[in-house]
Amino acid sequence: MKCKQITWLASIAMIFILAMNMTFAENIDPDNDGSQYAYGENIGWLNFEPSEGPGVHVSKTQLTGYVWAENIGWINLNPDFGGVVNDGTGILSGYAWGENVGWINFIPDYGGVTIDADGSFGGWAWGENIGWINFSSAQLFNYNVKVCKVNFVDLDNFLDDWLQSGASLPGDLSGNGEVDFVDYSIFADFWLDYCPDDWLL
Repeated sequence: MKCKQITWLASIAMIFILAMNMTFAENIDPDNDGSQYAYGENIGWLNFEPSEGPGVHVSKTQLTGYVWAENIGWINLNPDFGGVVNDGTGILSGYAWGENVGWINFIPDYGGVTIDADGSFGGWAWGENIGWINFSSAQLFNYNVKVCKVNFVDLDNFLDDWLQSGASLPGDLSGNGEVDFVDYSIFADFWLDYCPDDWLL
């Protein structure tokens, strides 16, 4: 009986450890230049691509994942009730949830958060308990939040692999070992959209 309890506890511990180390897909800061921070006067920096834990993934319909803020903890962009919605053109709305600060409104009466054609966030969100969060902080502090968008840089990288074959080619989007019209069709579907999970280009 004691052996079964130890095995059961070990199994639970292993599941917990694996859950803590899970990596979540995110597509923030595509150029790895620190474009992952918004700023709140009352709470400091909010990190959309933290080095540990889940980051943020942007799609045409929503934002998912978690933002880390040193002074207030994790902010859930897709809680069970609420969630931050993307209308497909980069206009965000809805609510994120911070356990320590409550709801954060992404489309308050004044301001609102948007994503431009280059993937840069702009505007302001509002939290009743924390005040304004500035997504245009590049103007003040040379930091901002940027999401990966499939664009001419990706096209240039794709063309570098065109009609080549072999293992580990970033342009091999279909995974068949060749960069051909099948991959071009996949690339065209993503054109000017937000980068999908594990985007190689």
